[in-house]
Order: sequence, then structure tokens, then C-alpha cells
Amino acid sequence: MIKAGIIGSAGYTAGELIRILVNHPQVAIDFVYSTSSAGKPVHAIHQDLVGETDILFSDKIHQDVDVVFLCLGHGNSKKFLEDNSFSKNTKIIDLSTDFRNKEEKHSFVYGLPELNRKNIEKANFIANPGCFATAINLALLPLAYAGLLKEDVHVNAVTGATGAGTSFSATTHFAWRDNNFSAYKAFEHQHLSEIGQSVQQLQEGFDHKINFIPNRGNFSRGIHCTAYTFFEGVLEDANGMYKRFYATAPFTHIVEEELHLKQVVNTNKCLIRLQKFDDKILITSVIDNLLKGASGQAVQNMNLMFGLEESLGLKLKANYF
Repeated sequence: MIKAGIIGSAGYTAGELIRILVNHPQVAIDFVYSTSSAGKPVHAIHQDLVGETDILFSDKIHQDVDVVFLCLGHGNSKKFLEDNSFSKNTKIIDLSTDFRNKEEKHSFVYGLPELNRKNIEKANFIANPGCFATAINLALLPLAYAGLLKEDVHVNAVTGATGAGTSFSATTHFAWRDNNFSAYKAFEHQHLSEIGQSVQQLQEGFDHKINFIPNRGNFSRGIHCTAYTFFEGVLEDANGMYKRFYATAPFTHIVEEELHLKQVVNTNKCLIRLQKFDDKILITSVIDNLLKGASGQAVQNMNLMFGLEESLGLKLKANYF
């Protein structure tokens, strides 16, 4: 059994991660670290886990675990690893932004399996992708692989309230979020750098703009992304190209029908639909921001790192009604 430790245990991604791992046939959770909640049952914070596990929060870190998941706020993972050490055999999967930038000198592999599966299989340290970045990368990478991103890309994506985490702010209160919709960080969202890196990895020399408008929706979870760009080919060819690119990806599927979030919420899937309008291709992608956009993908990466079936423990059903 793989012994797993979880750091930063009170947030949404930690709750989802625990929910997956307590049902994973090859994992035993060794500790869930929290100094403020030590001794309390995990289900005192993550109340959906009542009856699922009797694990208690701990203020002790075991250095010899097989894998550690860092579910810390952005900027805190680096500091935590500077202050704490693990055995040379411990694999680390970080769910923050801290190690996603290739320009910084570190040994973390960018953990998008559809892009870096072979490197992930050999890696000891994984930088788990951001939620918007996952949805947008999966929408664009087949075009980049074919060298067909020839002009600017325009992206509009909407995320649910859980994308902001559990910390309170003016835009996370129910009274503000309910019956509301807003854009934020237009053209400067922090996930743009990792999206650009991924595109350039497959289409070297790509120097066009990715114009990204992120939006807040008045629902709890999920990301609905639409992207369009110049495309000369026909729709049939584009569908074939995308299906070939994702032929070995167990969670990314190309569909022809209109997409909506209830198809993917509570699953690790990404669904993609292509449409052609004159000289433009429109790509729609939908994911659950907490699963394929965070904790589910982290477990997918863990499976690859330990030589397990990629989808093990992740055959989750959509909450359709």
C-alpha cells in the first residue's frame, strides 16, 4: 500500500483529495496535517466524510511516507519544503502555483498527464496544473501539436465559487455571489504563464497572444471554457485530430453534442466539443475545477508515478440531477 500524507488539510482540494484516497484500493492515508485542528476528526471540517473515515487531524509529520500532497495556499509550498524535509524516496505533489513556472530552477514536472505522461511516470516531484489552465490547455494542445495555432487565441471561461478557495472575501459571500456574474483579472490571470508554456512545448515558436477573460459564476463547482482561433481546415479533420491526440487519455473525451457542467461535476473528466464557424474553430471544454482541475488530477499523477493504472480510484460518477 502507498502511504500518503496531506499538508494543508482544511481547504476544498484537501477535502476532495481525502474523499478520493479513502476509497483508493492502493492507498492508506498516513496523516492529515493540521496544527489548528490536531486531534479532531477529519469529518469535523469535511462533513461529507462522516461515515467514510475515522482519521484524525495530526500535528505530526512522518518523513518516510511514500507520497505527500501539498494543498497549501499559493506561495506557501516553497516555504513549507524549506522548513520541513522528507525521505529521499518520498514523492511530492504540489497543488499550488509555486513550482509550475519552468523559468525557476527546480525539479518539479508539470503534471498534465495528457501532455507529460512519460515524464510524470519518472518524476519524484509534480507541480499539479491550475484549474483554468487544465481546461484551456486541453482545449488547445491538439492544435499546438499540429502547429495550427497561427493567430491569437481568445478564451472565455467561467468557474464556480469553490475556485476561490475557503478564505472569505467580498466576492465569495453568498449574498454577493448568488444571482450574480462577473469578470476578473482580464488578460492577466496567473494561469496564463503555464498555459503559454504548455502550448510552446508542443508548438515551438508560438508567439501569438492568448487573450483570456476569466469569470465568476454563481454555482459551486465546475469550469466552462470556450476558446476560438483561426483554423483553415474542416470540422471532420479537427475532430479526428483531437481524437487521435487524446486516444490514450482515459479522462479526456471528444463529443459532438452541446456541453454543460453537470456532465463532469464530481468526475475527473474533461469533455471537449469542436465547432467550425467560417475561418474559426470554437473549442468548448468542461471540467470539475476541484477534481480534474485539482485533486483528481493529483491522484491521476500519483497513479502514474507509482506505476498504477492511471484511472485507479478515479472512476467517479457525475452528479447529473
